[in-house]
Amino acid sequence: MELRFPEAPTPDPSALERGRLLFAGETDFVKGVVAMDGLPPADRVEVCFAGRSNVGKSSLINALTGRKGLARASNTPGRTQEINFFTAGDIYVVDLPGYGFANAPVAVVEKWQRLLKQYLSGRQTLRRAFVLIDARHGVKAVDEEIFTLLDKSAVTFQVVLTKSDKVKLVDRQKVLDQVRNRLAKHPAAYPELVVTSSEKGDGIETLRAIIATLV
Repeated sequence: MELRFPEAPTPDPSALERGRLLFAGETDFVKGVVAMDGLPPADRVEVCFAGRSNVGKSSLINALTGRKGLARASNTPGRTQEINFFTAGDIYVVDLPGYGFANAPVAVVEKWQRLLKQYLSGRQTLRRAFVLIDARHGVKAVDEEIFTLLDKSAVTFQVVLTKSDKVKLVDRQKVLDQVRNRLAKHPAAYPELVVTSSEKGDGIETLRAIIATLV
């Protein structure tokens, strides 16, 4: 029987090269956005990264771009309240506010969650959302909420497991099975998983190649 949501295969050499070239040039911070009217012009393809606070989004974006200080992780989970836009080649890479745990006032949390929903449902140039899941913990209830939001918004999303180097091989299969089971009921889920480690570099070339195919 064919496995649902298999790990993404290693791309062919030409795809790997396209991915390398996409992220080999200048990568710059464009702006941080706190309201929809502050979004930059929708004049290019963009991909976004979403995930629970402290899932490793900043580290992954830095690994993708080869720029250690490009996306800055907050010392306090949940403090990043802006949608941050970066350029990579001729695309936007978008870092969304962390969700699920926030050491911030309720009103502030609600405001940036509302912004997150507006962005995901209203950005015409968004080609794919990459939803990051900590490989140590698997899918949580708050991740399911984002999956459902993406289903309703008709935005294709692909799960990227982070921090895979922190998981013993004996436990990895259990996490993968749990993730696959949770994704099965979400029609917007792209049918391949990307397993990464920003620290070790695992899966980074594959993710670059996947993004390059969307341009």
